[in-house]
Amino acid sequence: MKFEVYCDEANPDVLTSSKPRARHLMIGSLWLPEELRNEIKSRVGALRERHQAWGEIKWSKVSPNRRDFYLELIDLFFAHGDNLRFRCIAVDRTQLNLALHDNDGELGFYKFYYQLLHHWILDFNTYRIFCDIKSNRDPRRLPALARCLTRANLTSKIDDIQSLPSQEVVLTQLCDLLLGAASSRINDTLRDGTAKASVVQRLESALGRTLAPTHKGEEKFNIFKIRLQGGW
Repeated sequence: MKFEVYCDEANPDVLTSSKPRARHLMIGSLWLPEELRNEIKSRVGALRERHQAWGEIKWSKVSPNRRDFYLELIDLFFAHGDNLRFRCIAVDRTQLNLALHDNDGELGFYKFYYQLLHHWILDFNTYRIFCDIKSNRDPRRLPALARCLTRANLTSKIDDIQSLPSQEVVLTQLCDLLLGAASSRINDTLRDGTAKASVVQRLESALGRTLAPTHKGEEKFNIFKIRLQGGW
């Protein structure tokens, strides 16, 4: 079966700044069968039309006057059941030892990208992966990621990994929204009574639980908080 994966990140300065804005780096991914892509894009387009919401979909743009639009995007995510899935990884900067990554934050970032993706790549499937465009010091990062994923998943096929500007890819934008909601709980930045709080509450109500690190077998909305210091 052919799948597509749309990825985005939040707080990448965790790996590069001495004073990052948040405790956790977050990298998110939205997974769907290739055949579902056009239907979801069409449904998002219909929501844009109804709410006259033509700007880029982003967590940072959730506001009172766009609240209902973003709530319906959450409903759309759940309307497709397990055919539309989200997974993110949370990296705690207080446990991070960049010496293990050659003191290279960019290298560490792509190692965590690998951990995000590898565990959801299943045998006998084909995957196309789309990352938000990012200026890398080393232009070989994405080819290296593709090579590592291919070598680790010999009975599946990584057809392509490419970076595209998120403002042109609506499914990357939807990933940004879901990632922002997860990050607001993991990084404890959510304020009660805001439009963003309403979006998170809608998401948590549909899941039947608070957004928090999940068991590795969670398939609909998986939050992988990596343990960099070991343990159970």
